[in-house]
Amino acid sequence: MASIKRRPFPKLLVALALVPALLVLARPAAAIEVQRFTSPRGIEAWLVQDTSNPILSLRFALRGGAAVEAKPGLANMLSALLDEGAGDYDSQAFQSALADNSISLSFSAGADSFSGSLSTLSRNQDLAFELMRLALTEPRFDEEPVERIRNQLLVSLARQEQDPDTLAWRTLRAALFPDHPYGRPTSGTPESVAAITVDDLRGYLADEIAQDRLFIGVSGDIDAETLGALLDKTFGGLPAESGAIEVADVTPHGEGGVMVVAREQPQSMVAMGQPGILRDDPDYYTAYTVNYVLGGGGFQSRLYDEVREKRGLAYSVYSYLNPLDHAGIVVAGTATANPRVSESLGLILDEWRRMAEEGPTEAELADAKTYLTGSFPLRLSSTGKIAGMLVGMQLEGLGIDYLDKRNSYIEAVTLEDAKRVAGELYRPEALSVVIVGQPEGIEATRELPGAI
Repeated sequence: MASIKRRPFPKLLVALALVPALLVLARPAAAIEVQRFTSPRGIEAWLVQDTSNPILSLRFALRGGAAVEAKPGLANMLSALLDEGAGDYDSQAFQSALADNSISLSFSAGADSFSGSLSTLSRNQDLAFELMRLALTEPRFDEEPVERIRNQLLVSLARQEQDPDTLAWRTLRAALFPDHPYGRPTSGTPESVAAITVDDLRGYLADEIAQDRLFIGVSGDIDAETLGALLDKTFGGLPAESGAIEVADVTPHGEGGVMVVAREQPQSMVAMGQPGILRDDPDYYTAYTVNYVLGGGGFQSRLYDEVREKRGLAYSVYSYLNPLDHAGIVVAGTATANPRVSESLGLILDEWRRMAEEGPTEAELADAKTYLTGSFPLRLSSTGKIAGMLVGMQLEGLGIDYLDKRNSYIEAVTLEDAKRVAGELYRPEALSVVIVGQPEGIEATRELPGAI
């Protein structure tokens, strides 16, 4: 999403500073009890009740996101405008109500979902939920905030055009998904953002912000009965069913090749990707663990060791699985000095190939499993993180007992399966490579996608 300058919430920051125990550090995932309940009006939510501090967090997501928008950047622009005035509150009054009552409310748009985030002190929960309700059901879209946000987005897009990292990844997505919504930037283009109208915004709101696509996670100082009543008031006014736009499953292009975006700069940004694995694939946890060994393990990964530790070619080098709703990809990236791009790229491809041919060692697999299981509780260290995890669990269909079972999925990965999945997943010849800069000794073997 494009970067938007937001007004600060000093009182919220002070409030959170006065609640240091917000962090639930050292609490094992298995100790967290998840409640699944349905409100009187039929709205389902997952709740982790925690009365230790007078604060609660809510996260929600609606399936769809940028993939179902009529104009590129529409969902992103809507997300930036929903807290810019609603109901009787103009933009300034709405923001003041948030700041004066220590309420944090924000929205965002991704490729597959439109999301919202709410954090508040318990004593202000009624007002917090009411402001969220107004934002979702009665946004004003007054001329001044619409044009101000549009101009901010256009400035951000112009900045992105000069940012090698953003440009590399945007080009890679366009190359992997040339005829699919995934190939479009979620922040849109200058032309598409300039063309978005208030009717477009209201159309997306009416068609895509609906109860049948809604997933809710809540953590903190609230019980199910109280939360149910608040959810009915907040989300009960949304349409029961969303629009009929469907997004097709797609196989990422895997013909490989090198694309060069020429930019006069001292180092080059390298982004690469190939077809990957979906989140619901039976081999997902095996692939996830293997990728930790290759490039997901930071200082412990093969890529880090070969590219940075042994040769000092880059500050950062990494890989990760990126399972979208309708396609899976595995990607890698680094930034290195122009004269050494060829060497860095060659090393990454060598490790990609070696992982495919040999898989991880027994020691590497054991270390990966130890870290991935041991670090998991850190992903549940605050009410906001827990609420976000609950939403993710629902979106991915992981089951309400996922927090108890997740580590067992990692521990069940065998060396035999790890070698098999590595051989099936990693294909260096299928890697599409985008280099932004002036790479020495590298010639483009593939044309740039038509629109980036």
